[in-house]
Amino acid sequence: MALLLRTFTRQGTCLFRPQFGILCRHAVPMGTTANEEMNTFWAKNNKLNRPMSPHLTIYKWSMPMMMSITHRGTGVGLSGGISAFALLALVLPGNYPYYLDLIHSLSVGPALLSLAKFGIAFPVSYHTLNGIRHLFWDSGKGFKIPEVYRSGYVVIVLSILTSIAAIGYM
Repeated sequence: MALLLRTFTRQGTCLFRPQFGILCRHAVPMGTTANEEMNTFWAKNNKLNRPMSPHLTIYKWSMPMMMSITHRGTGVGLSGGISAFALLALVLPGNYPYYLDLIHSLSVGPALLSLAKFGIAFPVSYHTLNGIRHLFWDSGKGFKIPEVYRSGYVVIVLSILTSIAAIGYM
């Protein structure tokens, strides 16, 4: 039994539970709980008159910051949209031509249709082009501040141009 106990016990921890009747003398009791540590932390911060945390209002918004947020948002949106489309394709009755005819029968104007196409094309092109920009960053290129801004503006302009081109093509 002692060999088994040594096998499953490291200093400071024990893999056996007390309800099995095996006690580990190496187990070290915790001095404080997580709740006590958290209370000590907040008491110290309150005593020193520190703010809870920096709020978004103290940051100066920059183009790279907005592009990062937009990149994450387009990624979540595209993932959610593709997942919803796939789920609907599985559960809705009918087939693709039926729903295509349904959309054509709505008789929406060309302006609204172009806006809807842009709403689909822009996130795809922006996320793709910004992803390529991130791949360049992964290779260690483009980290100087002027290059970050320049590549950001290139991504924005190319995203708009490719979205408009996609609308014209569809």
